[in-house]
Amino acid sequence: MPPAALTSQIWFGTSELIQGTAKQVRFAVPCYIKIPSAWHPKCKYAERKLHTMSERIVIALGGNALQSGDSAPTAEAQLEVVKRTAEHIAEISRRGYEMAIVHGNGPQVGRILLASETAKDTVPAMPFDVCGAMSQGYIGYHIQQALKYALATRNRNYPVVALTTQMIVDKNDPAFLNPTKPIGAFYTKEQALALEQEKGYAMREDAGRGWRRVVASPQPKKIVEIGAVKLLWDHAIVITCGGGGIPVVEHPDGTLEGVAAVIDKDFAAELLAEEVDADALLILTEVEKVAINFGKPDQQNLGHLNLAEAARYVKEGQFGVGSMLPKVEAAMKFVRANPGKKAIITSLEKCLDALDGKTGTVITFA
Repeated sequence: MPPAALTSQIWFGTSELIQGTAKQVRFAVPCYIKIPSAWHPKCKYAERKLHTMSERIVIALGGNALQSGDSAPTAEAQLEVVKRTAEHIAEISRRGYEMAIVHGNGPQVGRILLASETAKDTVPAMPFDVCGAMSQGYIGYHIQQALKYALATRNRNYPVVALTTQMIVDKNDPAFLNPTKPIGAFYTKEQALALEQEKGYAMREDAGRGWRRVVASPQPKKIVEIGAVKLLWDHAIVITCGGGGIPVVEHPDGTLEGVAAVIDKDFAAELLAEEVDADALLILTEVEKVAINFGKPDQQNLGHLNLAEAARYVKEGQFGVGSMLPKVEAAMKFVRANPGKKAIITSLEKCLDALDGKTGTVITFA
Protein backbone atom coordinates (compact mmCIF):
# COMPACT_ATOMS: atom_id res chain seq x y z
CA MET A 1 0.00 0.00 0.00
CA PRO A 2 1.42 3.46 -0.86
CA PRO A 3 2.26 5.71 2.09
CA ALA A 4 -0.32 8.12 3.36
CA ALA A 5 0.06 11.74 2.26
CA LEU A 6 -0.41 15.12 3.77
CA THR A 7 -1.98 17.81 1.64
CA SER A 8 -0.64 21.35 1.81
CA GLN A 9 -2.64 24.23 0.35
CA ILE A 10 -0.41 27.22 -0.34
CA TRP A 11 -1.90 30.67 -0.76
CA PHE A 12 -0.25 34.07 -0.96
CA GLY A 13 2.01 34.49 2.05
CA THR A 14 1.08 31.32 3.92
CA SER A 15 1.07 27.55 3.75
CA GLU A 16 -1.28 25.60 5.97
CA LEU A 17 -0.74 21.90 6.59
CA ILE A 18 -3.91 19.92 7.27
CA GLN A 19 -1.88 17.98 9.82
CA GLY A 20 0.87 19.85 11.59
CA THR A 21 1.77 23.44 12.20
CA ALA A 22 1.32 26.42 9.91
CA LYS A 23 4.30 27.30 7.74
CA GLN A 24 5.14 30.67 6.20
CA VAL A 25 5.77 30.51 2.44
CA ARG A 26 5.96 33.67 0.38
CA PHE A 27 4.55 32.64 -3.00
CA ALA A 28 1.89 34.32 -5.08
CA VAL A 29 0.09 31.40 -6.76
CA PRO A 30 -2.26 28.95 -4.98
CA CYS A 31 -1.31 25.31 -5.49
CA TYR A 32 -1.47 21.87 -3.91
CA ILE A 33 1.48 19.76 -2.81
CA LYS A 34 1.44 16.11 -1.79
CA ILE A 35 3.93 15.43 1.00
CA PRO A 36 4.72 11.79 1.89
CA SER A 37 4.04 11.00 5.53
CA ALA A 38 7.74 10.19 5.96
CA TRP A 39 8.30 13.94 5.59
CA HIS A 40 6.97 15.08 8.92
CA PRO A 41 5.77 18.72 8.83
CA LYS A 42 8.47 19.64 11.33
CA CYS A 43 11.19 17.89 9.30
CA LYS A 44 13.72 20.43 8.01
CA TYR A 45 13.86 18.67 4.65
CA ALA A 46 10.09 18.89 4.20
CA GLU A 47 10.15 22.55 5.21
CA ARG A 48 12.91 23.32 2.72
CA LYS A 49 10.89 21.54 0.02
CA LEU A 50 8.02 23.88 0.70
CA HIS A 51 10.40 26.81 0.30
CA THR A 52 11.90 25.86 -3.05
CA MET A 53 9.52 28.29 -4.74
CA SER A 54 11.04 31.24 -2.87
CA GLU A 55 14.66 32.19 -3.48
CA ARG A 56 16.71 32.88 -0.36
CA ILE A 57 19.06 35.85 -0.49
CA VAL A 58 21.32 37.66 1.94
CA ILE A 59 21.57 41.40 1.27
CA ALA A 60 24.68 43.36 2.25
CA LEU A 61 23.89 47.08 2.43
CA GLY A 62 26.69 49.53 1.62
CA GLY A 63 27.26 52.87 3.31
CA ASN A 64 25.23 54.81 0.74
CA ALA A 65 22.16 52.81 1.77
CA LEU A 66 22.40 54.38 5.22
CA GLN A 67 23.90 57.80 4.69
CA SER A 68 24.01 60.37 1.91
CA GLY A 69 27.05 62.46 1.15
CA ASP A 70 24.69 65.36 0.47
CA SER A 71 23.17 65.45 3.96
CA ALA A 72 24.41 66.07 7.46
CA PRO A 73 25.84 63.05 9.34
CA THR A 74 23.00 63.03 11.86
CA ALA A 75 20.68 60.28 13.03
CA GLU A 76 17.72 62.19 11.61
CA ALA A 77 19.34 62.49 8.17
CA GLN A 78 20.31 58.80 8.25
CA LEU A 79 16.70 57.80 8.91
CA GLU A 80 15.55 59.67 5.82
CA VAL A 81 18.11 57.82 3.69
CA VAL A 82 17.13 54.50 5.26
CA LYS A 83 13.48 55.15 4.41
CA ARG A 84 14.43 55.37 0.72
CA THR A 85 16.54 52.24 1.04
CA ALA A 86 13.64 50.39 2.65
CA GLU A 87 11.50 51.01 -0.43
CA HIS A 88 13.92 48.95 -2.55
CA ILE A 89 14.16 46.16 0.02
CA ALA A 90 10.38 46.01 0.46
CA GLU A 91 9.97 45.66 -3.27
CA ILE A 92 12.39 42.72 -3.27
CA SER A 93 10.28 41.14 -0.53
CA ARG A 94 7.07 41.82 -2.46
CA ARG A 95 8.49 39.81 -5.35
CA GLY A 96 8.64 36.77 -3.10
CA TYR A 97 12.28 36.61 -2.01
CA GLU A 98 13.17 35.42 1.47
CA MET A 99 15.93 37.54 2.94
CA ALA A 100 18.19 38.58 5.75
CA ILE A 101 19.87 41.98 5.84
CA VAL A 102 23.44 42.84 6.83
CA HIS A 103 24.59 46.46 7.04
CA GLY A 104 27.85 48.30 7.47
CA ASN A 105 28.63 50.76 10.27
CA GLY A 106 31.94 52.43 9.39
CA PRO A 107 30.85 56.09 9.54
CA GLN A 108 28.48 55.51 12.46
CA VAL A 109 30.85 53.60 14.74
CA GLY A 110 33.55 56.16 14.00
CA ARG A 111 31.29 59.01 15.14
CA ILE A 112 30.16 57.14 18.25
CA LEU A 113 33.78 56.49 19.16
CA LEU A 114 34.76 60.09 18.50
CA ALA A 115 31.91 61.40 20.65
CA SER A 116 32.90 59.02 23.44
CA GLU A 117 36.55 60.04 23.28
CA THR A 118 35.68 63.73 23.12
CA ALA A 119 33.61 63.46 26.31
CA LYS A 120 36.13 61.28 28.17
CA ASP A 121 36.79 64.00 30.77
CA THR A 122 33.08 64.00 31.67
CA VAL A 123 32.07 60.34 31.23
CA PRO A 124 34.29 57.27 30.73
CA ALA A 125 35.04 56.47 27.09
CA MET A 126 33.29 53.37 25.73
CA PRO A 127 35.38 50.42 24.49
CA PHE A 128 35.43 49.96 20.73
CA ASP A 129 33.34 46.76 20.77
CA VAL A 130 30.66 48.52 22.83
CA CYS A 131 30.61 51.34 20.28
CA GLY A 132 30.05 48.71 17.61
CA ALA A 133 27.15 47.26 19.57
CA MET A 134 25.64 50.73 19.93
CA SER A 135 25.86 51.25 16.16
CA GLN A 136 24.15 47.90 15.57
CA GLY A 137 21.31 48.97 17.80
CA TYR A 138 20.50 52.32 16.27
CA ILE A 139 21.08 51.34 12.64
CA GLY A 140 19.01 48.20 13.10
CA TYR A 141 16.27 50.25 14.73
CA HIS A 142 16.17 52.62 11.76
CA ILE A 143 16.06 49.79 9.21
CA GLN A 144 13.37 47.78 10.97
CA GLN A 145 11.17 50.85 11.48
CA ALA A 146 11.48 52.03 7.88
CA LEU A 147 11.19 48.56 6.34
CA LYS A 148 8.14 47.62 8.39
CA TYR A 149 6.37 50.71 7.07
CA ALA A 150 7.49 50.12 3.48
CA LEU A 151 6.17 46.56 3.66
CA ALA A 152 2.86 47.77 5.12
CA THR A 153 2.32 50.12 2.18
CA ARG A 154 2.54 47.00 -0.01
CA ASN A 155 -0.02 45.15 2.10
CA ARG A 156 2.68 42.92 3.58
CA ASN A 157 2.17 42.73 7.32
CA TYR A 158 5.38 40.85 7.95
CA PRO A 159 7.65 41.11 11.03
CA VAL A 160 11.07 42.77 10.81
CA VAL A 161 13.53 42.31 13.65
CA ALA A 162 17.06 43.56 14.34
CA LEU A 163 19.22 41.05 16.21
CA THR A 164 22.28 42.11 18.19
CA THR A 165 24.91 39.76 16.80
CA GLN A 166 28.38 38.78 17.96
CA MET A 167 31.01 37.44 15.56
CA ILE A 168 33.89 35.27 16.72
CA VAL A 169 37.28 36.19 15.23
CA ASP A 170 40.75 34.71 15.67
CA LYS A 171 42.77 36.69 18.19
CA ASN A 172 45.89 35.86 16.14
CA ASP A 173 44.42 37.15 12.88
CA PRO A 174 47.20 39.10 11.08
CA ALA A 175 44.70 41.89 10.42
CA PHE A 176 45.32 43.14 13.95
CA LEU A 177 48.86 44.04 12.85
CA ASN A 178 47.74 45.74 9.61
CA PRO A 179 44.66 48.00 10.01
CA THR A 180 42.72 48.40 6.75
CA LYS A 181 39.05 49.02 7.58
CA PRO A 182 37.98 52.67 7.13
CA ILE A 183 35.70 54.13 9.80
CA GLY A 184 34.32 57.55 10.61
CA ALA A 185 34.40 60.78 8.65
CA PHE A 186 36.50 61.82 5.66
CA TYR A 187 39.39 64.22 6.17
CA THR A 188 41.87 66.14 4.05
CA LYS A 189 45.45 64.89 3.99
CA GLU A 190 46.51 67.69 6.32
CA GLN A 191 43.76 66.88 8.81
CA ALA A 192 44.65 63.18 8.65
CA LEU A 193 48.30 63.85 9.42
CA ALA A 194 47.28 65.99 12.38
CA LEU A 195 45.07 63.20 13.76
CA GLU A 196 47.92 60.72 13.41
CA GLN A 197 50.14 62.99 15.49
CA GLU A 198 47.54 64.07 18.05
CA LYS A 199 45.61 60.84 18.64
CA GLY A 200 47.85 58.11 17.24
CA TYR A 201 45.24 57.04 14.69
CA ALA A 202 46.20 55.04 11.61
CA MET A 203 44.96 57.08 8.62
CA ARG A 204 44.67 56.04 4.98
CA GLU A 205 43.41 57.51 1.73
CA ASP A 206 40.08 55.90 0.80
CA ALA A 207 39.47 55.32 -2.93
CA GLY A 208 39.96 58.97 -3.89
CA ARG A 209 37.24 60.18 -1.53
CA GLY A 210 39.48 61.54 1.21
CA TRP A 211 41.39 60.25 4.23
CA ARG A 212 39.83 58.14 6.98
CA ARG A 213 40.86 56.37 10.14
CA VAL A 214 41.50 52.65 9.64
CA VAL A 215 41.22 49.85 12.20
CA ALA A 216 41.82 46.10 12.18
CA SER A 217 39.39 44.04 10.10
CA PRO A 218 39.78 40.36 11.03
CA GLN A 219 37.97 37.60 9.17
CA PRO A 220 34.66 36.42 10.65
CA LYS A 221 34.82 32.82 11.86
CA LYS A 222 31.52 32.04 13.59
CA ILE A 223 28.19 33.83 14.07
CA VAL A 224 27.38 33.41 17.75
CA GLU A 225 23.63 33.96 17.34
CA ILE A 226 23.22 31.90 14.14
CA GLY A 227 20.79 29.55 15.89
CA ALA A 228 18.47 32.46 16.64
CA VAL A 229 18.75 33.70 13.05
CA LYS A 230 17.67 30.29 11.73
CA LEU A 231 14.75 30.11 14.15
CA LEU A 232 13.59 33.56 13.07
CA TRP A 233 14.08 33.01 9.33
CA ASP A 234 10.61 31.60 8.60
CA HIS A 235 8.86 34.17 10.75
CA ALA A 236 10.56 37.52 10.09
CA ILE A 237 13.00 39.48 7.97
CA VAL A 238 16.09 39.49 10.17
CA ILE A 239 18.61 42.33 10.32
CA THR A 240 21.74 40.65 11.64
CA CYS A 241 25.55 40.81 11.69
CA GLY A 242 25.27 44.60 11.66
CA GLY A 243 28.62 46.25 11.01
CA GLY A 244 29.98 42.75 10.35
CA GLY A 245 28.98 41.67 13.84
CA ILE A 246 30.41 42.69 17.20
CA PRO A 247 33.95 41.24 17.12
CA VAL A 248 34.68 38.86 19.98
CA VAL A 249 37.30 36.23 20.71
CA GLU A 250 36.45 32.92 22.36
CA HIS A 251 38.54 31.77 25.32
CA PRO A 252 39.25 28.12 26.14
CA ASP A 253 36.59 28.15 28.86
CA GLY A 254 33.96 29.27 26.33
CA THR A 255 33.69 32.88 27.48
CA LEU A 256 33.63 35.64 24.91
CA GLU A 257 35.52 38.93 25.01
CA GLY A 258 35.04 41.95 22.77
CA VAL A 259 38.01 43.26 20.77
CA ALA A 260 38.80 46.56 19.03
CA ALA A 261 38.06 45.88 15.37
CA VAL A 262 35.45 46.25 12.63
CA ILE A 263 34.60 43.14 10.64
CA ASP A 264 33.90 43.76 6.99
CA LYS A 265 30.15 43.46 6.49
CA ASP A 266 30.57 41.79 3.09
CA PHE A 267 32.53 38.89 4.59
CA ALA A 268 29.99 38.67 7.42
CA ALA A 269 27.17 38.56 4.87
CA GLU A 270 28.99 35.82 2.97
CA LEU A 271 29.33 33.69 6.09
CA LEU A 272 25.66 34.26 6.89
CA ALA A 273 24.68 33.29 3.33
CA GLU A 274 26.51 29.99 3.74
CA GLU A 275 24.97 29.31 7.14
CA VAL A 276 21.37 29.86 6.00
CA ASP A 277 21.84 28.06 2.68
CA ALA A 278 21.09 31.20 0.64
CA ASP A 279 20.64 30.90 -3.11
CA ALA A 280 22.38 34.20 -3.76
CA LEU A 281 24.49 36.84 -2.05
CA LEU A 282 23.44 40.37 -3.06
CA ILE A 283 26.05 43.04 -2.28
CA LEU A 284 24.76 46.59 -2.74
CA THR A 285 27.15 49.49 -3.15
CA GLU A 286 27.46 52.86 -4.90
CA VAL A 287 28.20 51.59 -8.41
CA GLU A 288 26.05 49.61 -10.83
CA LYS A 289 28.82 47.24 -11.86
CA VAL A 290 32.30 46.16 -10.80
CA ALA A 291 34.94 47.75 -13.03
CA ILE A 292 38.57 47.26 -13.92
CA ASN A 293 40.79 50.29 -14.51
CA PHE A 294 38.31 52.16 -12.33
CA GLY A 295 38.34 55.93 -12.81
CA LYS A 296 40.65 55.74 -15.82
CA PRO A 297 39.87 56.52 -19.47
CA ASP A 298 39.88 52.80 -20.28
CA GLN A 299 37.55 51.82 -17.43
CA GLN A 300 35.67 48.62 -18.24
CA ASN A 301 32.45 47.70 -16.47
CA LEU A 302 31.98 43.97 -15.96
CA GLY A 303 28.65 42.18 -16.31
CA HIS A 304 29.97 38.75 -15.34
CA LEU A 305 33.01 37.33 -13.62
CA ASN A 306 33.90 33.72 -13.04
CA LEU A 307 36.10 32.71 -10.15
CA ALA A 308 39.30 32.52 -12.21
CA GLU A 309 38.77 35.94 -13.79
CA ALA A 310 37.99 37.55 -10.45
CA ALA A 311 41.12 36.01 -8.91
CA ARG A 312 43.24 37.37 -11.74
CA TYR A 313 41.90 40.90 -11.33
CA VAL A 314 42.44 40.73 -7.58
CA LYS A 315 46.04 39.69 -8.15
CA GLU A 316 46.48 42.63 -10.55
CA GLY A 317 45.29 45.02 -7.82
CA GLN A 318 42.25 46.17 -9.79
CA PHE A 319 40.04 46.65 -6.74
CA GLY A 320 40.51 49.18 -3.96
CA VAL A 321 41.40 47.91 -0.50
CA GLY A 322 38.58 48.81 1.88
CA SER A 323 36.14 49.50 -0.95
CA MET A 324 35.55 47.10 -3.87
CA LEU A 325 38.14 44.47 -2.95
CA PRO A 326 36.29 42.96 0.05
CA LYS A 327 33.08 42.85 -1.98
CA VAL A 328 34.71 40.89 -4.80
CA GLU A 329 36.56 38.62 -2.36
CA ALA A 330 33.36 37.92 -0.41
CA ALA A 331 31.56 37.08 -3.66
CA MET A 332 34.44 34.79 -4.66
CA LYS A 333 34.32 33.02 -1.30
CA PHE A 334 30.60 32.39 -1.63
CA VAL A 335 30.69 30.86 -5.11
CA ARG A 336 33.82 28.87 -4.26
CA ALA A 337 31.93 27.24 -1.41
CA ASN A 338 28.71 26.98 -3.47
CA PRO A 339 29.64 26.33 -7.12
CA GLY A 340 26.04 26.19 -8.30
CA LYS A 341 25.09 29.55 -6.79
CA LYS A 342 25.85 33.21 -7.54
CA ALA A 343 26.80 36.50 -5.99
CA ILE A 344 25.68 39.85 -7.39
CA ILE A 345 27.35 43.22 -6.89
CA THR A 346 25.36 46.27 -7.94
CA SER A 347 23.92 49.58 -6.74
CA LEU A 348 20.95 49.93 -4.43
CA GLU A 349 18.98 51.68 -7.16
CA LYS A 350 19.56 48.83 -9.62
CA CYS A 351 19.03 45.92 -7.24
CA LEU A 352 15.74 44.79 -8.76
CA ASP A 353 17.10 44.90 -12.30
CA ALA A 354 20.17 42.99 -11.12
CA LEU A 355 18.02 40.26 -9.58
CA ASP A 356 16.23 40.06 -12.94
CA GLY A 357 19.57 39.60 -14.69
CA LYS A 358 19.44 42.96 -16.49
CA THR A 359 22.46 44.65 -14.89
CA GLY A 360 25.00 44.39 -12.09
CA THR A 361 28.05 42.15 -11.94
CA VAL A 362 27.24 38.47 -11.48
CA ILE A 363 30.00 36.32 -10.00
CA THR A 364 29.81 32.57 -10.55
CA PHE A 365 32.16 29.63 -10.06
CA ALA A 366 32.62 29.03 -13.80
